[in-house]
Amino acid sequence: MTEIAYFTKEGLENLKQELQYLKTEGRAKIANAIAEARDKGDLSENAEYDAAKEAQALHETKIAKLENTLANARLIDESKIDTTKVLALSIVKIKNVKNGATMTYQLVAENEADLKSGKISVKSPIAQGLLGKSVGDKAEITVPAGKMEFEILDISR
Repeated sequence: MTEIAYFTKEGLENLKQELQYLKTEGRAKIANAIAEARDKGDLSENAEYDAAKEAQALHETKIAKLENTLANARLIDESKIDTTKVLALSIVKIKNVKNGATMTYQLVAENEADLKSGKISVKSPIAQGLLGKSVGDKAEITVPAGKMEFEILDISR
């Protein structure tokens, strides 16, 4: 069974651009590497050729996965996101109850996750613990460092 992934407009565009790059320039680079390795002589003892063919197989696998993700991708209308509770694509401001530190995260699809820009996967432990909660709720979440308690300060889109 294939899994449906929800994306922002920006995230879906980035996915399409990456797929286009892999199908064009990416394939061309690998074809050149294979051709160069083939020109170096006997293929039965040519490690460079074997490596280039392996890279080609990995590249095609990545293309197939991206095509599958795009086939099952759904664009979320951000204007219709309910801000009374935490959902996919919500922007959530939380406070660590223990040390008072506040953080703001947007819950996005796995492919869009980028901690540096404040985007965490909806499948991450923190996001899983926040989903369905409302402003003022507290969530005790088990993370690799142990249990942490967060208070939800704000939900926006």
